[in-house]
Amino acid sequence: MARRRTLLTAGFGLAAGFVTTACDGSDARWVAPSASPTSAARLTVTPAADAKDVSPAGPVVIVVESGTLQSVAVTTGTKTVAGSFDSEQRTWRSTGALAYNKTYSVTVTAVDAAGLALAHTSSFTTVKPTATAGVTFQANSFLVLKTGGTYGVGQPVCVNFGRPVKDHDAAEQAMTVETEPAVEGRWRWIDNQNAHWRPARYWTPGTKITVQVNVLGVHLGGGVYGASNASTNFVIGRSQIAKADASTHRMLVYIDGAKVRDIPVSLGKKGTTKTADGKTINYETTCGVHVLLNKEPKVQMSSGSYGVTNSADPNYYDEEVKLCCRITRSGEFVHLADWTSSLRAQGNSNVSHGCINVGPDHAQW
Repeated sequence: MARRRTLLTAGFGLAAGFVTTACDGSDARWVAPSASPTSAARLTVTPAADAKDVSPAGPVVIVVESGTLQSVAVTTGTKTVAGSFDSEQRTWRSTGALAYNKTYSVTVTAVDAAGLALAHTSSFTTVKPTATAGVTFQANSFLVLKTGGTYGVGQPVCVNFGRPVKDHDAAEQAMTVETEPAVEGRWRWIDNQNAHWRPARYWTPGTKITVQVNVLGVHLGGGVYGASNASTNFVIGRSQIAKADASTHRMLVYIDGAKVRDIPVSLGKKGTTKTADGKTINYETTCGVHVLLNKEPKVQMSSGSYGVTNSADPNYYDEEVKLCCRITRSGEFVHLADWTSSLRAQGNSNVSHGCINVGPDHAQW
């Protein structure tokens, strides 16, 4: 028996657990059992196991060969990422959004044609931004664009980022503008947080515009990533264009190409003044195309807004003005001006401090 125990000990050292002995003293024999069958199913998991700095914009995709998927779970903490199988249950693709700076666990079960199961578990980690920039759509610097709203033929597409964008090219590649009918246009950055897209000419009335800003997972420079994707749409209404001429002192208004009103006006006077800090102020109304920004029943207008604060200065003013249509961010308006109307300047001379002055009836209209 001692000899047999020695043989058993040696046997365990060679092939633990797979030993038989002859208790009747006959020769002992070593028998290896048959290996467990292996599933023929093969998995491809994207993102790969232990992947780092994964973009949350990309989907999680599970593909099985020589089998079908039985279950897929992609989770982080207590949250599960939504997804769906294809019709043959050989591919699963996430439909829910991933988040920044998260570790996701992927658990998959598949079976082959013989019903043999294959299990898989892995994890990956999404990128950690220094900061994220949200996106809003503006009608202009004063008003948010209303999705589904109607806007004028001069309305640009205005995208505002919540943080400065250093990589303008990366942002532009993530932004698309589709129009019906199709027109060509281009982006222009007003500053590092505001990009405008406009066509080469006025919109055609009835044009439908759809804007997509797919910046989730996009590095916008300096460690800043897009916070989430955003979209909007709007339609162009009838054409309403007013042309003010400083030389004729008239403003002609056209609706859908037809002239509907001829308004006597007084524009910005010639000349400049200097403020206390040495800044030069030009009083001529700015030339070029202006887009109506908003309409305000009353505005407190003061020369102090641009540095003229001495009440003895002939260019000083501080008064409430009515029926104001703002045409520039800097403070040019088309507005009611009783004082230039009584002076008969409207239609004859330019005497304003930069705004377009009109009489009561025209201002109300």
